[in-house]
Amino acid sequence: MVVLSEVDKDLTTKFYKTMVKIRTFEKNIERLSLEGEIPGFVHLYIGEEAIATGVCANLTKKDYIESTHRGHGHTIAKGADINRMMAEIFGRETGFCKGKGGSMHIADFSIGMLGANGVVGGGYNLAVGAALAIKYQGRKDVSVVFFGDGASNRGTFHEAANFASIFKLPVIFVCENNKWASTTPYRTTTSVENIADRAVGYNMPGVIVDGNDVFKVYKVAQEAIERARHGGGPTLIEAKTYRIKGHFVGDPEKYRTKEEVQEQFEKNDPIKNFKKEALDKGLMTREEMDEINEKTQKSLVEAIKFAKDSPFPDPSELYEDLYV
Repeated sequence: MVVLSEVDKDLTTKFYKTMVKIRTFEKNIERLSLEGEIPGFVHLYIGEEAIATGVCANLTKKDYIESTHRGHGHTIAKGADINRMMAEIFGRETGFCKGKGGSMHIADFSIGMLGANGVVGGGYNLAVGAALAIKYQGRKDVSVVFFGDGASNRGTFHEAANFASIFKLPVIFVCENNKWASTTPYRTTTSVENIADRAVGYNMPGVIVDGNDVFKVYKVAQEAIERARHGGGPTLIEAKTYRIKGHFVGDPEKYRTKEEVQEQFEKNDPIKNFKKEALDKGLMTREEMDEINEKTQKSLVEAIKFAKDSPFPDPSELYEDLYV
């Protein structure tokens, strides 16, 4: 267990800033989507902020991550500019992918964010390929792939895990087990209680962590990442959490009750729990938190303005930037 007094103030403040930035970004995205301002589907990361924050706090810009359709939190935690993220979601040419990727396909290679992925389970082999390149080049960097409990049942997971283990690649598999695969409870389609148990079949460590506790996630990820950097090979981390919002914005959620969601959020909200613990331990003050909240909200107002003021891509550019 991580002892808060052993974590320095700068790191604690960084955790809070990142989680609040993700939460504030997503709340604004939800509102804008419901108001019809954003084209296409968006999938929110609200309630899972501690996972991306804790993992990415251990990474450098030279390290890689691969994300999912629910990828805003990973992208922010890796250090992406929220102005360009917002512009991409609005479909504007100032976005990371010139407005052509949208919410589910944001990428920023300059910080090692290899891309969100609208294909369920589509990130595994991209992350493993990046790890293979790292090993061939003799670097000490790592590759991390985030995925959900539902995606753990895709064949690509097993191919990637097997390959990564054979060649002892510096890749960390991070399963965000939020209990729901779209509209399906994970235990109705998953053969094991703990997805981390599958690691034994691939001769790699399998670790379970409370995905709502950023300090615990940070520590578990730190150990796995340091192991990978020094030639120890892959690790499978299962971060247990709960998907607070529907599968997508506008999901009627007829597959579960509002009472269940409310109970889970009250008990497991990572930001609420972080604030209580950090205040109790004297690692942050309420005034510091309030200042961060205010600055973050202001930055989101600016990001939305940046996006709305940006032009749409010209139709003549439709077939540019494509791999053929």
